[in-house]
Amino acid sequence: MVRIRLRRVGLKKQPSYRIVVADQRSSRDGGFIEAIGHHNPRTEPSTDVVDEGRALYWLSVGARPSYAVETLFKRTGTLARFARLKKGESMETLVAEAVAARAEAAPISPKTSHPSPGPGQSSKKAKQAAEEPAS
Repeated sequence: MVRIRLRRVGLKKQPSYRIVVADQRSSRDGGFIEAIGHHNPRTEPSTDVVDEGRALYWLSVGARPSYAVETLFKRTGTLARFARLKKGESMETLVAEAVAARAEAAPISPKTSHPSPGPGQSSKKAKQAAEEPAS
């Protein structure tokens, strides 16, 4: 069975995720069929980028999203568009609507809310160093 799920990328203690279409038997970071977006939980607000056309295609041919991706698709409106696609709306209008919604959304470069830990530094100390005023 084909699943749409998250694939972890990024450094240690600095996760970022790709939204990929993969066979459910492959490992979390193993081979995948296609990457259709990415998710960065370290920004405020979290950055979610989804290629709506490809996501709607894979959902229409029977790929099932994981729980985390389903939540992400609800937040971006992809599942609502998929329900409208099943009722008969054309794919082109739904993708155009998604592009327009993304253009008027938050700016592309949100601020990272979690500072990166330095070498040999715990994430707790990195937060404390970020909160202290620089002199």
